Amino acid sequence: MTGVPGTSAGTGGSNVAFGSVGDPLAPLDLTGRLGRLRARFDSAGPDDGTVDSLLVTTPANIRWLTGFTGSAGQLLVTRDRAVLTTDGRYRAQSTEQLADAGVGSDVEVSIGGLQSQRQALVAAVGHAGRVGLEADNVTWSTQRSWDELFDAIEVVPTRGVVEQLRMVKDAGEVTRMERAAAIADEALGSVLPLLAAVGSGRDGTLSEARFAAALDNAMRQRGAEGLAFETIVASGENSAKPHARPGGRLIRPGDPVVVDFGAVFDGYRSDMTRTFCIGGPPDGALASVFEVVADSQRVGVGVVAPGLVAGDVDKACRDVIASAGWADRFEHGTGHGVGLDIHEGPSVGPGSTAILQPGTVVTVEPGVYLPGTGGVRIEDTLVVTEGGSRPLTRFPKEVVV
Repeated sequence: MTGVPGTSAGTGGSNVAFGSVGDPLAPLDLTGRLGRLRARFDSAGPDDGTVDSLLVTTPANIRWLTGFTGSAGQLLVTRDRAVLTTDGRYRAQSTEQLADAGVGSDVEVSIGGLQSQRQALVAAVGHAGRVGLEADNVTWSTQRSWDELFDAIEVVPTRGVVEQLRMVKDAGEVTRMERAAAIADEALGSVLPLLAAVGSGRDGTLSEARFAAALDNAMRQRGAEGLAFETIVASGENSAKPHARPGGRLIRPGDPVVVDFGAVFDGYRSDMTRTFCIGGPPDGALASVFEVVADSQRVGVGVVAPGLVAGDVDKACRDVIASAGWADRFEHGTGHGVGLDIHEGPSVGPGSTAILQPGTVVTVEPGVYLPGTGGVRIEDTLVVTEGGSRPLTRFPKEVVV
């Protein structure tokens, strides 16, 4: 049974065919996204009030709407205009990226220093209506600055206007996430022999940090443009810390090793966790933990489907763990959305009321952690389909290395 102690992950993971990670992909077509955003203006303000324009300052939201990936930029979307401001470093890049995304004729680009950019935004707002700011991305001092800059125009907070649109991925976005996942799958397979060498007694010098570095490098070699987040490699007693950072601890035979990592491809991220036992099957309490977490994750994955409340996925996983007596050792949510950000909507945790839809991408990652002994977490990233879901992360879940 997948994930049950006593099965073996072997050492030949690099030969497992997870799909091509090198074929070129067609550019994302972003036409229509600005229109979908404008359609939300009538309920984007406080208390579901109206806004007449939205000042987008979150980099991932700017990228999702325009394709622009620069580190400095602001996007003002009104009911009939869109203006992207940035500085001279991105003069050529901004024009090229907007054109590639199919929105070159829909978004005006204003290049200049900070004062020049602000003047362009004020001019674009004009004298009508309310300007919405992204409250979760704007500091109090910045809000005051915008309030003064727009003078007689009312500035109001908005929350999640673009993020809610981003929760449902289109085919191009899913393809990029699938590519990121395939890169991560193949990278893990290529470095698994390092753990096998520890299990067989051939290497006693492999640290968490060295294994993490090898895995990160393997993802880069296979086309990852970056890491989805800082790779977690936690061995022995460290595996009981859900977000342990890899350090100098040497990995030893008998250790549980939690490996939580992901790749970035064309801006989109993957996320996967596997927990291995080095050199042989786990024993004692850990043997039961491995089995219970595997059962919990399998049940959670099995219920992911369109129309389901995200909190019900969490409950399905949590009930399995609670029935084994470890409810208090599962101390985080079951999952989260993934996309341009590693953590985005919807939350898959207790009380989450989000409704899963085809195109929603979520993780399912239950875990049990026994301080002083070790922990186990198993995670896959899934895309919701019309009839259920399918995994984007596909590395085997055998335990023994």
